[in-house]
Amino acid sequence: MLSLKDIQQAAVRLQGQVLDTPCVESRTLSQITGADVFLKFENLQFTASFKERGACNKLSELTSGGERPGVIAMSAGNHAQGVAYHAQRLGLRAVIVMPTFTPGVKVARTRGFGAEIVLIGDTLEAARAHALELAKNQGLTFVHPYDDLAIMAGQGTIGIEMLRTQPDLDVLVVPIGGGGLIAGIATAAKTIKPGIEVVGVQVQRFPAMVNLIKHAHYAQGASTIADGIAVGAPGELCAEVIRQRVDELLLVDEGDIEQAIVMLLEIEKTLVEGAGAAALAAVLKHRSRFAGKRVGMVLSGGNIDPMLLASIIGRGMVRSGRLARIVVSARDVPGTLARITTLVADAGANIDEVHHQRAFTVLSAQSVEIEMVLQTRGHEHVDEIVSKLRAQDLDVRLVH
Repeated sequence: MLSLKDIQQAAVRLQGQVLDTPCVESRTLSQITGADVFLKFENLQFTASFKERGACNKLSELTSGGERPGVIAMSAGNHAQGVAYHAQRLGLRAVIVMPTFTPGVKVARTRGFGAEIVLIGDTLEAARAHALELAKNQGLTFVHPYDDLAIMAGQGTIGIEMLRTQPDLDVLVVPIGGGGLIAGIATAAKTIKPGIEVVGVQVQRFPAMVNLIKHAHYAQGASTIADGIAVGAPGELCAEVIRQRVDELLLVDEGDIEQAIVMLLEIEKTLVEGAGAAALAAVLKHRSRFAGKRVGMVLSGGNIDPMLLASIIGRGMVRSGRLARIVVSARDVPGTLARITTLVADAGANIDEVHHQRAFTVLSAQSVEIEMVLQTRGHEHVDEIVSKLRAQDLDVRLVH
């Protein structure tokens, strides 16, 4: 079983090699959630993820006797970059096996750290099997992304840092994929401060650890925006630690994650990936569970595809009412569009898109539908705009 001593030894190895990231209070999120919220910014690591802590510890252990073994890892994201970066720093050969669906930007970044990239397999399982075969054939050491005591110990240094910076925390909220992060943090936190609570968060579409620990039968999905914790087979070593040292496991859905990403970007001016937003998503969804407590959240990573981020921001604006789509039906006569846009402008909204629809409509041939996407101040402002248009005898409907 992983011990605090293992984590303390990892902390010594990591000194000067990874960032001791800030753990600071968010006053605004505290007001919104009703808890005293403290954020641990692991998205500020050089590879933008906590994963390099475990990778650095594992590789440092492997080289402690002077050997220079080649290493191999299977990952579609953060673990790959962590292993590649620290292997390069330590002068080790690194082979990273990635499934064929890995985004090109992640492949390029990992290759940029000097790793040899092997793209193979349509699933993570197929890529993992190939990595294990290569490890055997080429005499490489396989670096598991989570089910390894050295990896868990490296991740557990986060717990030491959080309680050193904020010793009065009541509960830690941590995302769970394979379980290495929370196993390490829970071991450190429960030993240093036995009364502290540790709560794990999984995404609804990938509830493997919840199913294993709670003997539940939630269905597993095919994809999630929280791809960093989209793990189908949790770690056995990790699960044993979680059974003994984690107090509760919570589930969040895709909308919860999206909302948390946008809030962190807008309020804290910090960029997180889906997995990195899971802790805040859980506190927002289960506010009564955390109300009045001093809550430490781990923002586990910040590697998110820019196109996905743009989509999430747009959807967040719609959810908050700051982007609204309305359809106005009116007689198709000169000046109609100008009249409607003037009314919208007078109501304080900005028109983002406008589309005249004459052919694809059930209205009479003398009528037109004008569809507009508006930038507004929120739901109340949208209602105000609709009311002003209807007051001018215009037929208006809000499109959700």
